[in-house]
Amino acid sequence: MKDFTISCHVSTLSFEELNDKERELIVAAQNATKGSYSPYSNFSVGAAVRLSDDQIVTGNNQENASYPCGLCAERTALFYANAQNPTTPVCAIAIAAKNADGFLEKPITPCGACRQALLETENRFQTKIKVYLYGTESVYRVDSIAELLPLQFVL
Repeated sequence: MKDFTISCHVSTLSFEELNDKERELIVAAQNATKGSYSPYSNFSVGAAVRLSDDQIVTGNNQENASYPCGLCAERTALFYANAQNPTTPVCAIAIAAKNADGFLEKPITPCGACRQALLETENRFQTKIKVYLYGTESVYRVDSIAELLPLQFVL
């Protein structure tokens, strides 16, 4: 038997330590939570992607009484960005979440399906997608979605 270790490098920063473009992307994700349709979970998630031309596209989670029919904020934003700008790489994504008490203290991470969709976009354009996960206590920054999905499904 042979063992190996997989690690993920994550930087923890305060919101104030981020540069203007990073803060702008996170604020866009926060604002996107306002359009969330989440009557079943009462958990609003907003995502904002920055394209290589500096355009920001947002999305939010959309629930459905038939649970599998809903869609996460990350894929909503990503698929809209790719559909409207099919030749423009995505270079960053910010994710923010809130409940009835407000934005969460600790950042949330994308689900596995969102990680795989983001990875496909990263591989498609051969451009790393920087990830910003917002929490009121800190922001996690990851240099590539591949860091969050180390055992990737690729063909």
